[in-house]
Amino acid sequence: MKEKKLILIRHAKSSWKYDVSDIDRPLKKRGVTDASIISKAFKEKEYTVNKIYSSPANRAFSTCKIFKNNLNWTDDQIEIVNKLYDFEGESVLNFITTLDNTLETVIIFGHNHAFTAIANDFGDTYIDNLPTSGLVVLKFNVNSWEYVKYGETELLMFPRDYRL
Repeated sequence: MKEKKLILIRHAKSSWKYDVSDIDRPLKKRGVTDASIISKAFKEKEYTVNKIYSSPANRAFSTCKIFKNNLNWTDDQIEIVNKLYDFEGESVLNFITTLDNTLETVIIFGHNHAFTAIANDFGDTYIDNLPTSGLVVLKFNVNSWEYVKYGETELLMFPRDYRL
């Protein structure tokens, strides 16, 4: 049996000091730093990623770009998906269960509360809150994304654990 790996990465810390709509909020300096720290530490884990999806929110896609630069991803690996701009999780879940089954490992950049809820519903390790720039890898022993339900929490990476 094949396995599927879902990697959820919550956007980095964003700034509230600009008068912009929620979707346009930029990253704070600390957010850029934390995303850099986590992306460099994640690179050492040597995951092979088939496809990367991001919420269209500035803070999520900016986080994705930091990871892209540090992990040498190509532009054609990345796709912005409007339905990932979701805080409850239903749209994200619907998206996950309709992924192409040729994809074995997928990364999604998005938002809370959705990501904490999905990590807790699908993984076997309870997370109180997936922090900004937090990363969780969920592993499923299934052949099809439509059957992802009960998985194993393979990896948790929180910025506070990697800061010097």
